[in-house]
Amino acid sequence: MTDVTSPPFSLTAEAVPGAVRLRLAGDLDHDTSEQLVERAQECLAADPGLRELVLDCAQLRLCDSMGVSSLLMIHRGTTSRGVVLHLVNQPAFLRRILDVTGIQQIFGAPGADGLGQSQADDGPPPAPSG
Repeated sequence: MTDVTSPPFSLTAEAVPGAVRLRLAGDLDHDTSEQLVERAQECLAADPGLRELVLDCAQLRLCDSMGVSSLLMIHRGTTSRGVVLHLVNQPAFLRRILDVTGIQQIFGAPGADGLGQSQADDGPPPAPSG
């Protein structure tokens, strides 16, 4: 019998003034969702001036119902503090889950991918006239 183990879930943080990006890698599921919620709460508590929390999902391999629940819990925490939450670099499976459950819109545009770039959802700034 083969030992089938999933790759570990990992989180790395990158902070710039007013924003934090958490890079998610591996499986966001029943066993790992609490780790994500706790890390997001730590980020929110550590910087009272935080304006944006970016969850970078480029390396996410799986998201089950507990993973979705953790994303909603983080959204609740950011909203109560006036922090904008972005889910960026969403794999196709995650976009599908968020679309089917009707919660995609609360996480911002799936194509946005930068720290401190909440204007990306509105397009580039207008060119100066002159």
